Amino acid sequence: MMISIGIIEDLDDYRKLLQLLLEHTEDMQVLFSVRSAEEGIIECGDTAPTVCIVDINLPGRSGIDFVRWITAHHPGTLCLMCTAYDTDDKVFQSLEAGAHGYILKATPPGGIVEAVKELYNGGSPMSSEVARKVVSAFSRKKAPETVALSDREKEVLELLSTGLFYKEISLQLNISIETVKRHCFNIYQKLHVSNRTEAVNKFKGW
Repeated sequence: MMISIGIIEDLDDYRKLLQLLLEHTEDMQVLFSVRSAEEGIIECGDTAPTVCIVDINLPGRSGIDFVRWITAHHPGTLCLMCTAYDTDDKVFQSLEAGAHGYILKATPPGGIVEAVKELYNGGSPMSSEVARKVVSAFSRKKAPETVALSDREKEVLELLSTGLFYKEISLQLNISIETVKRHCFNIYQKLHVSNRTEAVNKFKGW
């Protein structure tokens, strides 16, 4: 399936490199490439791309503001922050706003492509520096005694454990693929994991 992508990046050279990289990657299509959050909001309109790659420091509204907007208006769109900032406040503000992944601009081209694929397939890609910050933050908090998954999230997790793909789960539960992805993201967040194997193992206590 084709992954549609929107790019919001104010540095012209880097934005053009991202666009060129993704346009020449199989099963990926760049719908728009703009330099501000305001332009990104206009481009999304009634139909948003599958994935938005977003910088934080933009002219006008920030990339974090854009993530809040897209999460509210197009919850099925997956946001990947791609920025030079790896400070704690930027990382956690982005994740709290609704970002699904966070990589640094120093990430090599192949790593960016893999991050988009991982995001699309239900993961939460993060550069190693960012992942360490997230793990460190969670380790400072006492883990909850129980994990409160909704009945629907439990249904999705059970089907994930059988090896079904998003499309198959959506057909079985009579919900959209985007809704399945949103349930998976919520499950991963609640269980503090990054993929289906970890989610299933943790929920079943393996």
